[in-house]
Amino acid sequence: MKELIKKLTETFSPSGREEKIREVILEEIKPYVDEYEVDKLGNLIVHKKGNGKKILLDAHMDEVGFVVTYIDDKGFIRIEPVGGVNPANLLYKRVQFESGAVGTVGIEGETVKQLQENYKNITFDNIYVDIGAKSREEAEKRVKRGMFGGYTTNLEVLGDRLMAKSMDDRIGCAVVIQTLKELDSSPNDVYAVFAIQEEVGLIGATVSAFGIEPDMGIAVDVTGWGDTPKGMKRLAITLGDGPAIKVKDRYMIASKSVVDLLVKTAEENEIPYQMEVLLYGGTDGAMIQKTKKGIPTGVVSIPCRYVHTQSEIVDYNDVLNAVKLLKFTLKKEMK
Repeated sequence: MKELIKKLTETFSPSGREEKIREVILEEIKPYVDEYEVDKLGNLIVHKKGNGKKILLDAHMDEVGFVVTYIDDKGFIRIEPVGGVNPANLLYKRVQFESGAVGTVGIEGETVKQLQENYKNITFDNIYVDIGAKSREEAEKRVKRGMFGGYTTNLEVLGDRLMAKSMDDRIGCAVVIQTLKELDSSPNDVYAVFAIQEEVGLIGATVSAFGIEPDMGIAVDVTGWGDTPKGMKRLAITLGDGPAIKVKDRYMIASKSVVDLLVKTAEENEIPYQMEVLLYGGTDGAMIQKTKKGIPTGVVSIPCRYVHTQSEIVDYNDVLNAVKLLKFTLKKEMK
């Protein structure tokens, strides 16, 4: 799976600009499904036919990024976040734009005192992107106002750990793709959605779940971590201890029937797992759960350090075990 993960994470596709990653995913998944469609908003929906209940897998294919708001006379670019981007995580990092232009992020400071103050309070008002342009005219040949941008970095293999941008949620996409590749048959009617714009409001999952109206939903996303020095004491998630089965986050309490199913499946097949109580954030699972008259929904999460940075880290064994968990779950006939 490492080559698949590399391909997915190194593809540039922030929220609202998912065309490139959708093409990559479709190329990977097309031979393993019976049919597919791209809906009006850009979600990629694939279908593996069966005679039983409709089961929906969901992973969002967008990543956090930013959009150009202003270019000054000297060619420096101002930006606004798209999704949960901390401006401190951008400082002096290499970034890219959808045009292919590359730059780095600097910070204002007319005096030493002002620079020190800005370092203590980094905001989108006091940072800028430098693409090497000498004027607005030169910059506008490469970057336009309203153009989207984001991180640029390569996948690095750190033993059992993998580090890259956009593990949130390309690692979820990889898990769903690999699950469908390995799922030779299922007594269930399996759908998978590679959703748009999760990072800006769970947009894609809202409409796709409404259209499919599944009997059960499972979202696949990343979760936080608590295993680094002085990590969050109440977030008991450890990389390498297995995929996490969500109990709750800020936006949903996972359906007990789905939680119990995932736990039972993991234990029956000796798959390591963790129970996840996330103190912040949410996933597409929240929107799937409250679609139409309600859909029993759970979430399988990949523990991930440094979420929403260009150096997100996951454990490869957690990824492989997440695939096993979903595959064995889908092999069961849903009542």
